[in-house]
Amino acid sequence: MHRGQLAAALLAFLASSSVGFAGTLDDVRARDKLICGVSEGLGGFSKQDATGAWQGFDVDFCRAVAAAVLGDAGKVEYLPLSAEARFAALSDGKIDLLSRNSTWTMSRDLDLGLDFPGTSYFDGQGFMIPAIFGAISPLELDGASICVVSGTTTEANAAAYFEKAGLKVSFLSFEARDAARAAYAEARCDAYTADRSALAAERAALPTPDEHVILKDVISKEPLGPVVRDSDPQWTSLIRWTLFALIDAEEQELDAASMGGAGADTAKAMGAPAVKALGLADDWLVKVLAGVGNYGEVFERNLGEETPMQLSRGVNALWTQGGILYAPPMP
Repeated sequence: MHRGQLAAALLAFLASSSVGFAGTLDDVRARDKLICGVSEGLGGFSKQDATGAWQGFDVDFCRAVAAAVLGDAGKVEYLPLSAEARFAALSDGKIDLLSRNSTWTMSRDLDLGLDFPGTSYFDGQGFMIPAIFGAISPLELDGASICVVSGTTTEANAAAYFEKAGLKVSFLSFEARDAARAAYAEARCDAYTADRSALAAERAALPTPDEHVILKDVISKEPLGPVVRDSDPQWTSLIRWTLFALIDAEEQELDAASMGGAGADTAKAMGAPAVKALGLADDWLVKVLAGVGNYGEVFERNLGEETPMQLSRGVNALWTQGGILYAPPMP
């Protein structure tokens, strides 16, 4: 290759790399809204209310990113996605961000061309059964039929668990979560398996939630969090540090109310490195916290013990409060 051809090829490569590096951020700003992939309706995480407005833990993370990038937590278009369709929608560029209770696994991280910037909720797979059964462990489910949502790690996890225990069960698989819940409610299966947070949402949606119990046993690790394409490191960093900022803000006792006073100056100082590195406004973190609050506020509003989900912080408490929630320091 001639020297001129080599130089031209190098310039073309650098140009394409530059586009990939900042593409998502530029796209979001150009259309003045974030397109965020969410579940088709999972209580506490992402579900439309009676007015059609989206609410939930995952929805609030979409709102936090919109506040960081656009200065307005309301500038989000939500695209509901099934478990089977979610990763393809992200890879194909139909969404900018997937915020849909997705488990971070090695195969997904390495094989799908995607990045998992961090864990927003530490979960684990469990089982829900009618309380009348009287069982206290899934090891009592020999011969049971179990409802499960397809396109997830759930069925494989459960199959491995029961095989190791020497028990035989059968699975009734559904693409849509609503269909799986309906089948369970109609007693077409004996138990329902999913992430424990998802089971809490499904139980709350049943006609008589108190007649069903979520067994205490946890059979898998399910680190849930946002997902992005791996071709855009700037966007990955922006998503990662938005998540970390929510966690660090709780640790520093910065909340939505404090953004109207001295807390705003502290938030600006915490977020300062991202202003130049990620091209954000100097008050980006103020906008995030004013828009959605810190991690604790997001959790309690959507998943906490005073909500239909009735979830305690558990391992999702800060590391200073007996949990494992931990973010790198800011700034």
